Amino acid sequence: MFFAFRTTLLASLLFAGAMPEYTESGAVRFPADYREWVFLSSGLGMTYGPTAQASSSPLFDSVFVNPAAWAEFKKSGKWPDGTMFILEVRRSVSEGSINRGGHFQGEIAGIEASVKDTKRFPGNGWAYFSFGGKGTVTEASPLSTKSSCYGCHSANGAVDNTFVQFYPTAMPIARAKGTFRP
Repeated sequence: MFFAFRTTLLASLLFAGAMPEYTESGAVRFPADYREWVFLSSGLGMTYGPTAQASSSPLFDSVFVNPAAWAEFKKSGKWPDGTMFILEVRRSVSEGSINRGGHFQGEIAGIEASVKDTKRFPGNGWAYFSFGGKGTVTEASPLSTKSSCYGCHSANGAVDNTFVQFYPTAMPIARAKGTFRP
C-alpha cells in the first residue's frame, strides 16, 4: 500500500509542470525543459515544409513528448489530452573536430510543437505551433487550420494524428494495443 502511494506521489511530482501551459490569449508557452522529456526518435533528411526547403544539407529532426503523455501511451496505445510533442529541427554538420564523414547535429533551425487538447481545439483536438527558427520564441499561437500540418498529420499519422511509424519505441506498443493504423 505504501509503495503504491509513494509511486503515485513520485509520478505526480515528476510530471508536474510537464503539461502544456497557455497564456491568457490561448498561446502555448515554450517548454524550456523539453530536452528532459521522453526522446522518441531522430531522423536525418525527413523534415518537410519551409524549414526543409531553406536548407541545402539534410536536417536532423528529433522528437520529444511530455512524460505524462508517454506514461499513458504505454498503458493504452493512445495519446491523452495534455500530450505535447516538440519537434526540434537542427542543421546537419559534417566537418568538425575528428569527424571525417557522416553528419552530426548543429544549430537549431526551428522548433515546432503539436498539442492535444480536445477542450481547446475543435475537431480532433490537435493543434500545431511554431516557435521560430532559433527556438527563441517563448509562446506561439496555433497555426491556421489551413496549414499543411493539419492535413498531413490527419492523413498520414499512424496513431491519432502522430507519426508513430517513425518512433521505434512507440510503434510496437501501438501495434500491441491495436491503435496502429498502417
